[in-house]
Amino acid sequence: MSGQVNGDGEQSAEPPAVVVYWRPGCPFCIRLRLGLRRMNVASEELNISSDPSAAAFVRSVNGGDETVPTVVAGATTMRNPTPRQVKRELERQSSGPGAK
Repeated sequence: MSGQVNGDGEQSAEPPAVVVYWRPGCPFCIRLRLGLRRMNVASEELNISSDPSAAAFVRSVNGGDETVPTVVAGATTMRNPTPRQVKRELERQSSGPGAK
């Protein structure tokens, strides 16, 4: 499944600042995805098992490995972050120099 998911688990019209690259059966991915929903952090979720371009991106930022979850939070790429780390990064970017 891929798509934009808001904190209520529903589709969202607003583009997310977070993209989660995941794979079915990955316990770290499950924890992250559920945690982001609980924290009301909208995200786009891309399954690297069914999306070759998503898998290629993950390999490109992880030295050729398909490490999941890989998360793009605004301008930052993160490997296996906690939901709290993702939220903090978004907050940091929105309040830092050059933030709108």
